[in-house]
Amino acid sequence: MKLSDLEKSALQLNKLYEQLELKRYGRIWSTEELALGFVGDVGDLAKLIQANAGIRTIDDCKAKLGHELSDCLWSIIVLANKCGIDLEAEFVKNTRELAEYVAGELDT
Repeated sequence: MKLSDLEKSALQLNKLYEQLELKRYGRIWSTEELALGFVGDVGDLAKLIQANAGIRTIDDCKAKLGHELSDCLWSIIVLANKCGIDLEAEFVKNTRELAEYVAGELDT
């Protein structure tokens, strides 16, 4: 699946969540609230990474780890879209710059 396909799927799910938020709360979540949800998911992810490394016990951690990574990716895609960031272009630029930096460090 291409990033554009992932984005389309994430944004379709976000539209459904926004309908649910309107029904439950009378408004959609702000980017700040989405970011706070993401922070919570990152905390859950950290615990699952520990379990995957054997230093925490969580039943069925591998399946839960995949789920949590997916939740985090969804949050990143939605936040990038809502903030007007071209995530694909930024990722390509950032990884290229980092690769150049690391390669330069290895050459010294």
